[in-house]
Amino acid sequence: MPRFLAFCAVAGVLVAGVAAPVALGAGVLSNQVADAVDGLSATLANSEQPLVTTVTDRDGTPIATLFDQYRLPVTAGQIAPAMKAAIVSIEDRRFYDEGGVDVKGMVRAALHDSSGGSTQGGSTITQQYVKNYLINVVDRNDRAAQLADQADTIARKLREAKIAVQLGQTVSKEDILTGYLDVVEFTGNIYGVGAAAHAYFGTTPDKLTVPQAALLAGMVNNPNLFNPYTHPDQALQRRNLVIDAMVSTKTLTAADGATAKAAPLGVLPDGPDVPSSTCLGAAPDAGFFCQYAESYLIQSGFTADQLETGGYVIRTTLDPRVSRIAKAAVDANVPTTQDGVANTFAVIRPGQTTHEVLAMVANRDYGTDPARGETSTNIVAGASNVFGAGSSFKIFTSAAALESGKAGLDTPLPNQAGQCFAQPGANKYTPPYCVQNDGVNYPDPISLRDGLATSPNVAFVNLEQQVGMPAVLDMARRLGLRNTLTTNDAGAKPDPSSPNPQYSQPQSQYFQDKLSFTLGNSPVSPLEMANVSATLMSGGTWCPPDPILSVTDRYGHDVPVRQQACEQVVPPGLADSLLNGLSQDTVSGTSAAAAAAAGWHHADFGKTGTTQQSESVAFVGGVDDYAVSSMVFADGPHPAEICPGTPVHLGSCGHGAFGGTVAAPPYFHAMNQILGGRPDTPIPAADPAYLRARG
Repeated sequence: MPRFLAFCAVAGVLVAGVAAPVALGAGVLSNQVADAVDGLSATLANSEQPLVTTVTDRDGTPIATLFDQYRLPVTAGQIAPAMKAAIVSIEDRRFYDEGGVDVKGMVRAALHDSSGGSTQGGSTITQQYVKNYLINVVDRNDRAAQLADQADTIARKLREAKIAVQLGQTVSKEDILTGYLDVVEFTGNIYGVGAAAHAYFGTTPDKLTVPQAALLAGMVNNPNLFNPYTHPDQALQRRNLVIDAMVSTKTLTAADGATAKAAPLGVLPDGPDVPSSTCLGAAPDAGFFCQYAESYLIQSGFTADQLETGGYVIRTTLDPRVSRIAKAAVDANVPTTQDGVANTFAVIRPGQTTHEVLAMVANRDYGTDPARGETSTNIVAGASNVFGAGSSFKIFTSAAALESGKAGLDTPLPNQAGQCFAQPGANKYTPPYCVQNDGVNYPDPISLRDGLATSPNVAFVNLEQQVGMPAVLDMARRLGLRNTLTTNDAGAKPDPSSPNPQYSQPQSQYFQDKLSFTLGNSPVSPLEMANVSATLMSGGTWCPPDPILSVTDRYGHDVPVRQQACEQVVPPGLADSLLNGLSQDTVSGTSAAAAAAAGWHHADFGKTGTTQQSESVAFVGGVDDYAVSSMVFADGPHPAEICPGTPVHLGSCGHGAFGGTVAAPPYFHAMNQILGGRPDTPIPAADPAYLRARG
């Protein structure tokens, strides 16, 4: 008897709340409901369902999807009549006649439940729509609120019923049914009939057959129990129950019902077809790019939740042809699964108003399975090359020397082999920094122009000492190492609590008293090194490496993307002069042999780099309107010397790899194909003001 009275009380309150809302003006329950309903109704009206964001290349071809709920929105006309009939037959037969709440059904459910029979829901499709919208949309990020949306309380049921009545008075039955089928969960993160039709049957909701529609309609009652992959027998029984309901409501003939029940489940054989919800699902040549584009938008003000639910179309700057060619080049140089060796490759199009990123690839693929050569760290964008870019950092010392007037391209630089230098700010206890040239055939002195081609260490460390570390580090930042220099000497975020300056200080501070900087033995971002080239090729204009062409919202409206403004960081004459000074590397310098072997004949500029133990090698340069960095470095838990060969590998090979022998070949391989037979863009002439020292 108490159970019976309780259910009658609930039913009575619901009926009263629907029939005479004013009568509920007194009492705590009434106040709770009245305070919440209007606000929730407005929230329901204004809350947008989570949709799938699509990331595309510059041509509009999708490369990845980002989502929290896999939902493909539909209109009423895009849903098969069989699907509508199936859901109404099994969930709410009086749907088209009731006013949002089925009073008779609620009373019947209360009486039936009180007698100890199986639980009767009494909820209309409109009420279920409200409940699912609250759980899956309004409160999807609030677990406590979701639990309240499902709580077996009079307040929750009355609130739900009153909102349903309001919807029934203002929204058409067709729109309510469509909304319900668009918001309801099936299994996992599959939401809505559009996504379910695709995931389970590889079709669209307008083409759903009776057996397919009945299976989906049956699943909404308990998506896990009636999952056709994990519980096929229960799913089949539930599907057939729906078909029987369709026959009972005369939306299906008995003969057609028998035929439908004889059909197999018919779901896709390999499991539901649901795309990856992150950039991990991108193609091998687009994963790192996609992740960088996502992080770039977050830094620009988007939230991760917005990107996963906003239904945006993010059109990126990725050039599919350039990206495919670059990926093939690094894979040919270092196989994807090669143990302990990574080869990154970044391509940027320079410009005065934007530096568009065209490709970000590596022999590694963006993923979570190391056995397959995958990594979830963006080794192209981040300062993940912890061993450095070697002598390509001499670009910064040269640019600072040209700007200060300490040297011009034709200035003779002291280059006596085997010198020791006093470190900046050294005291009598600070050991000197001793450095050797890699070889014995360098002239002494040597011009800055020839030094850029042949890369003697002594000459550049001496020049760095003359220019001063503050100027060199500032030049590195201005030309492009904006994020790199904020990391510590391990390529991570500085830890102020560490007693070791190597870990507690950013590189911009740590190297103020270390002449080793010009030899490039510090962590660096391969993407930012390519952007250094882009800055020089843009007449000294730095712009952030930009992966975004446009963002449009779910309605097709443009969404502005905030980004850093471009800056004129060095005079055009200085940039042109430095490019001119770097133009001999592939002709007579450290990469000339590899260029000849590749049949390279294009006018370009470049600078190789090799770290002391050959644990990292680099080629940084550019040709026509492509700024490029190619870096090969040890990336495993046991770094060692990189050895040239087929394939490039770790080992003990005497004198290991060089930038010219291992990092430059992918550049020649890729750019030969990208350029084809088009005419070369000439290297700019040097400005006479930067040919000789001025101070």
